[in-house]
Amino acid sequence: MPKTNPLSILVTGASGQLGSELALLAKNHSDITWCFTDRSTMDLTDQAAIARVIDEKKPDIIINAAAYTAVDHAESEPELANTINHLAVTQLAQSAKEIGASLIQISTDYVFNGQQCRPYAEGDSADPKNIYGRTKLAGEQAFIASGAAGIIIRASWVYSLYSNNFVATMNRLGRERDSVNVVSDQIGSPTWARDLAQALIDICLSGKLADKQAEIYHYSNEGVCSWYDLAWVIMQQQSLNCVVNPIKTEQHPTPARRPHMSLMWKDKIKQDFDLSIPHWLESIKKALPEF
Repeated sequence: MPKTNPLSILVTGASGQLGSELALLAKNHSDITWCFTDRSTMDLTDQAAIARVIDEKKPDIIINAAAYTAVDHAESEPELANTINHLAVTQLAQSAKEIGASLIQISTDYVFNGQQCRPYAEGDSADPKNIYGRTKLAGEQAFIASGAAGIIIRASWVYSLYSNNFVATMNRLGRERDSVNVVSDQIGSPTWARDLAQALIDICLSGKLADKQAEIYHYSNEGVCSWYDLAWVIMQQQSLNCVVNPIKTEQHPTPARRPHMSLMWKDKIKQDFDLSIPHWLESIKKALPEF
């Protein structure tokens, strides 16, 4: 049986976007026993290492914030992407079940093909268009098949001060260039990793995880925008004299295909865990001064 006092949480991907934000917020929750792991302390390409660390730490909750997220590189490194996004999740779920822990698996909007004309609900059919999306979906399916307790959270367009992401790239390019071309026909909602990290902590403290069995939820900031809209706001907020030119997806070919529609319904996660989700514009304005 899992420990109940104090609550213990193990986080993978400690140096990534979400892991770094969780580490920042963890300072406000000294009542929780935190264990942050990275490649040096728990290599997700080594299933034996995963099993060993989980058995040693015996956390109440595992937050898998680690992933192979280099979407374009995944097209040429499918085995590595599969190892981290699928096989590691298989082992995490199995280990969680063995010690009676709950797993929170972070997934992605890229499990959908992006051809729908309305936001995606949790029960909509998955149909990933690229290797990254396929491996993340395989991770979801492995978790579901394991019978382990916990939830899957699909997030979209995640950004933070940490690691490479669209907001960081636009912030840099806005200082280096007079203009940038950004696709305007891919629609979604950005997710500030700090907002997601706070939601995860609230979920962990809700006491409801043990009653869930790989239940799927969606999370992003509220509102709608395109990548072009987001880039324009970044330049305006940062007072950068860089013109943002809207282009079509076909004008910016990439190794991995991207979904045109990444909006997701979030009513379920808000209702089940009593969450209040900020609008993307509100969050980007709070986040940008850190860049």
